[in-house]
Amino acid sequence: MRFKDVFSIIGPSMIGPSSSHTAGAVRLGRVARQLLGEQPTKAEITLFGSFADTYKGHGTDLALVGGLLDFETDDPRIPTAAEEAETLGVEIAFRTSKDKADHPNTVQFALSSGTRVVTMTGASIGGGNVEIVNVNDFDVKFTAVYPTLVISHHDRPGMIADITTLLGRSQINIGFMDLDRKGRDREAMTVIETDADIPDSLIEELMKLSMITNIRKVDLSERGD
Repeated sequence: MRFKDVFSIIGPSMIGPSSSHTAGAVRLGRVARQLLGEQPTKAEITLFGSFADTYKGHGTDLALVGGLLDFETDDPRIPTAAEEAETLGVEIAFRTSKDKADHPNTVQFALSSGTRVVTMTGASIGGGNVEIVNVNDFDVKFTAVYPTLVISHHDRPGMIADITTLLGRSQINIGFMDLDRKGRDREAMTVIETDADIPDSLIEELMKLSMITNIRKVDLSERGD
């Protein structure tokens, strides 16, 4: 079990009245952007629960868009994020849903840019902290507090051992791992949170492993692509 850091206790420096509805929303947007691998040209954003009820009044919509533009939680441009997105040619559509979500502050992103597409569902769980619960229809969880690898691959015997061996050789300690698969020998996704930065050279080495189709690094301490 990992101990909470100072950020999770006192919350981040931020723009807006609520860490859950603004700071957490910014972080969710940034995670979605990093999973896509670049700034989206189109974004469909579906809000659930409390997010759906109050998103305009609390500025959640602007915070989510700001995150997609890679703004920090205290970026003074957040109040004008919609205008910034329009200027950059990013097409944004908001929807609300009455479907029940596991957390009241839940959002689902469907992002695209050229041939790249990604869907992500996550929640703002308080104090600016977030929890991702689904990526591209895989039920995988991570917090984005630590550097994280999101690895798409085909399920095969020895895959996880091969991945962890390469991480160990690079002296990268695994703090948390989650995996979901569509079935035996079918598509799968593995999420790995680490205690240290993940160098691009290691990602390139991992991509050489048989059956790995895509890797995205989520690290909110870094700027997006």
